[in-house]
Amino acid sequence: MLREITIGQYYPSNSILHRLDARVKIIGALLFIVCLFVFHSPAGYLLSTLFLVSMIALSKVPVFYIFRGIKPLVFLLMLTVLFNLFLVPGKYIVSWWIFHISVEGVRMAVVMALRLVYLIFGTSLLTFTTTPNNMTDALESLLKPLQAVKVPVHEIAMMMSIALRFIPILLEETDKIMKAQTARGADFESGNLIKKIKSLIPVLVPLFISAFRRANDLALAMEARCYTGGKGRTKMKPLQYQRRDYLAFLFFCVYLGLMILTKIVDVKIPI
Repeated sequence: MLREITIGQYYPSNSILHRLDARVKIIGALLFIVCLFVFHSPAGYLLSTLFLVSMIALSKVPVFYIFRGIKPLVFLLMLTVLFNLFLVPGKYIVSWWIFHISVEGVRMAVVMALRLVYLIFGTSLLTFTTTPNNMTDALESLLKPLQAVKVPVHEIAMMMSIALRFIPILLEETDKIMKAQTARGADFESGNLIKKIKSLIPVLVPLFISAFRRANDLALAMEARCYTGGKGRTKMKPLQYQRRDYLAFLFFCVYLGLMILTKIVDVKIPI
């Protein structure tokens, strides 16, 4: 189960998306997320689907690898669908006891499910095609104007990069601890929900100890290398926009223009 969590991991490849500047990919991901929540017409979702499919094809990341990352979030997805399905009022099509399903509830459940799935795919695609180091440099570059108001941009970008880097490490550590506890007779599968939660205590304690130990080792390593923050630091490979990056910006502008057009024209597509 834990090995199927792919969020935050990097998938090495030599695709067009991998070669793009990390700043372009971050802006594209943010644009995609904003469009998901602003342009919620059927035509808008159709364009978002085409955009996402094209990005997956260009990334050369296996489709099964992308879909595998959604398996651990199936419970959250189902919970979101059920809440919208039964709690949204409107024209009821099914009514039994305290359960009521309306046309508006079905529509909202489908929309929220699509939003959540596309949100996971879009953000996962960003981390699949961008190394943590490039992500740090890109975030620092994009947030650089905030330095004028004394915001520690470099430190914020460093913390986000370390958090992304530690996700697969902690997942692997959790998997090792669970296998070790299973070999000692621990049972994580049987019993009700409360028993399963209690059975995780022998996993959480050593996991927290291991996380604090790794954090302490990282702090000592940074101090040993005389790390004092971003002031006065230079970069071995500074970020520079290439021709392909400007073409990607143009592609994003076309996508945004089409999304705005669907909002203005209000294209009706039957669901």
